[in-house]
Formats: sequence, structure tokens, C-alpha cells
Amino acid sequence: MKRLFICTGLLLGAVSLIAQQRPVPSPPEKASVTINGKTIAITYSSPRVKGREGQIFTPDGLIHRNEQHYPVWRAGANSATTLHTDADLTIGDVQVPAGNYTLFVDISDPSAWQLIVNKQTGEWGLAYDASQDLGKTKMTTSKPPSMVENLTYTLTDNGGGKATLTLAWEDVTASAPIEVH
Repeated sequence: MKRLFICTGLLLGAVSLIAQQRPVPSPPEKASVTINGKTIAITYSSPRVKGREGQIFTPDGLIHRNEQHYPVWRAGANSATTLHTDADLTIGDVQVPAGNYTLFVDISDPSAWQLIVNKQTGEWGLAYDASQDLGKTKMTTSKPPSMVENLTYTLTDNGGGKATLTLAWEDVTASAPIEVH
């Protein structure tokens, strides 16, 4: 009987260890920048293209099929993509007071995405409530030099209290200017 308990324990331990070693399909990521002593950070889960190149943003693609608020995209995976800022900002033409927000992207026009800054926080990524929008601003979209496998956000310090928020995935790069106040 003692051997049975030991073998069962070892088996459960091995299964647990194997389960922990599987790669996370959309691992958590963070982009941050400090400007004038103030931190701006985006926390998100980074989905992968995984052989679906040319099938993510098309009218019948992955985003259209899997996002209940299409054409509003959660701009990440799993929990909602969050923006934290220690400073008051202007993102594009949206005034963003210091605090925490959720980011979404309206992708209805492939050549003119809109970044949405939403006041609701702490929700799952699919829980978009337009009545909570702080504002929307146009993003500049372009095609990256090569396919981007992992969704990636970057925050770039451009000097003089200015920065750029950029997201890139599959065959799209979209960016919006930031001014730190």
C-alpha cells in the first residue's frame, strides 16, 4: 500500500512538472519607458501568428471570428491590455490623466486604425464597454519589413517629453504619438 501511495505521488508530480514546462500560448509581456521621471507602461499578453500569416486581420480572419466586439480588437490576448501612466499624457488627440486604463484598437479601416483608451480596468480582454471610452485617436499604420510573429508593444522616448506607442503583429505596425505633461 505504501508503494502505491509513493508511485501515485511520483506520477502526479511528474504530470505537474510536464504541464508547467509547456510554453504559454500568449505569454505576458510588458513595455515601459520613463520620461521626465514618470513611467508609462503597457502590460499585455502576446499572441503568436503560429502559421496563420495573412489570416489575422482579414475580414474573415482570426480577429473577426474571435472578437465579440469586432471591429474593436482587444489588442492582445487573455486579460485586457493595460496602460499605466504616472504622468498626464496626450496620446494622439486624447487627453489621458495619470492612472490606469485599458487599450483596445478599432481595426474597421485597415489603413487607419484607432487606438481606444478605455477607463474600465481589470476585465478580461473581451469585455469592451464603449460607454467607458476616455477617447479614440488615429494610429499610423504601415507594413513591417518582415512578418512579426509575436504581438509586440514598444514605447519609444523621442526626447523633449515626446514618445511613440507602437504595436506590431503579423503584417501591421500601428503607432500613435505621446506627449508627457
